[in-house]
Amino acid sequence: MLSQSDSGDDARLPARIDAVVIGASAGAIEALGEVLPCLPATTPWPVLVVVHLPSNQPSLLASIFSRRCELPVQEAQDKQPATRGIWFAPPDYHVLVESNRTLALSIEGPVNHSRPSIDVLFESAADAYGAGLVAVILTGANGDGANGAKAVRDAGGFVIVQDPATAEAKMMPVQAIERSSPQRVASLEAIGRALREAALESEP
Repeated sequence: MLSQSDSGDDARLPARIDAVVIGASAGAIEALGEVLPCLPATTPWPVLVVVHLPSNQPSLLASIFSRRCELPVQEAQDKQPATRGIWFAPPDYHVLVESNRTLALSIEGPVNHSRPSIDVLFESAADAYGAGLVAVILTGANGDGANGAKAVRDAGGFVIVQDPATAEAKMMPVQAIERSSPQRVASLEAIGRALREAALESEP
């Protein structure tokens, strides 16, 4: 497959962003380590992140990334308003965004063999934020996130997918590209740069 790195580079992120959702699986920590620290302390929107995690042990993601990011980093909590900062899905819970833009945790069955599921977060966030949502699909070894990315596109949101040629695991980006026709396919460096520029240009 030909590299699609940084294709659609002229497709700028929306002038108005209400939230960003990110999904990743195999290779997630390394990929997120290139993207999340790019966000400046003034980023005005919530960044909601699903990483496929083992269900039988606590997540260390919030602890790991709180030391590396300028934004506050926390694990998502039920009924928590989706305020500015980085929010990680806890192990063994789906995270949804309610219509009033609060977070909800669910123990409903796995989707695409995953709980938390990227699709569940993306689809609910697409309903809540519509055209104000930016969705990012990174490295991963299954198809979770492809349907969610399509839901974001269908709702008028903006979808960015990591170039599969640069991903540790290509299946998730490949399926997201095939299913959602993203506005941008880019390297991790370009994704981080685009989010940083959008955050710096956004008004709180």
